[in-house]
Amino acid sequence: MTTLSEIDERMNMIKVMKNTIIILSVIVLLTSSGCSTIKNIESNKEPDVYVVGYEKNTKGTFIAKLWKNGIAQDLTDGTYHATANSVYVSGNDVYVSGSELDESGRPTVAKLWKNDVVQDLSNRRAQHASALSVYVSDSDIYVAGYEMNVRNIPVAKLWKNGEVRNLTDGSRRATAYSVYVSDNDVYVAGYEYNKRGKEVAKLWKNGVAQELSDGTYYAWALSVYVSGSDTYVAGWNNIQSKGFAKLWKNGVVQDLINETNHASANSVYVLGSDVYVAGWKSSRQYKVAKLWKNGVAQDLTDGTRDAIANSVHVSGNNVYVVGYEGNIARIWRDGIAKDLTDGTYEAKALSVFVK
Repeated sequence: MTTLSEIDERMNMIKVMKNTIIILSVIVLLTSSGCSTIKNIESNKEPDVYVVGYEKNTKGTFIAKLWKNGIAQDLTDGTYHATANSVYVSGNDVYVSGSELDESGRPTVAKLWKNDVVQDLSNRRAQHASALSVYVSDSDIYVAGYEMNVRNIPVAKLWKNGEVRNLTDGSRRATAYSVYVSDNDVYVAGYEYNKRGKEVAKLWKNGVAQELSDGTYYAWALSVYVSGSDTYVAGWNNIQSKGFAKLWKNGVVQDLINETNHASANSVYVLGSDVYVAGWKSSRQYKVAKLWKNGVAQDLTDGTRDAIANSVHVSGNNVYVVGYEGNIARIWRDGIAKDLTDGTYEAKALSVFVK
């Protein structure tokens, strides 16, 4: 027979269990709510925007620059001319390719900065060289550019983890402007002179060259991007003293501007089914910075000063373009301009990466 004291004890135990269940439920609710809040905060966090280029100092020397979220950092000390041409971010590491004069004032040395630590890619005692594009895939670092040979002819080059490979044989002038890696395939865009002395736009895939232009007129391939099975190349060609902005998709060319004014496509970026191209066209006496989305053009500047869009990167719903107008290095986000420099000294933004 159960006594009153036993009944009271059981009731107290039930109350304790109920309270415990309530407390645990609240903890679970707060925890899940907190995780959701953290996720929302992370999803709403502004991305980090990296821009590289150069700016003159008071002595008229070009300083290689890196801007992170608009805050400038000098990559060189201003003793010798230098420029930062391309930026790529992988994990917590920031890679910048460019060039700097050596102590004697020549030659220009191809450079790679990783988190401010600089590496020479070319020989200081050799000929002029420059690193024009950098791309990181897994733990491998690819850099495209050029180096002059002993005959003073630029040779298109590809460096992988500091080891150099010639893309051309040095018999004719050539330069590699852009590198992209997809599924272990390495794509490089650039140009090489033909026998008639015309610049032919070229795309190298794993070192094998494809001609994008027929060599009748001058043409350069300036930027390459691979999306799925499609390869996009931006550049220009010169027909009867007029430059035309071009976009090649899988080798098939498209004119971005069908006007008689000079124009160039300097950078291409693909997101989903949308193709973005940054460049410029001439308007009367000045160049106008341009952005094309799926072939439809947008003016980024009004044509009152020379302006060029050099690089485009898309993150989420935002389109970032960098270049310059007049003496000012500039970034456009969704068409809205923000100055990176104050215009006191000449400056240019050459490459953008958004993380």
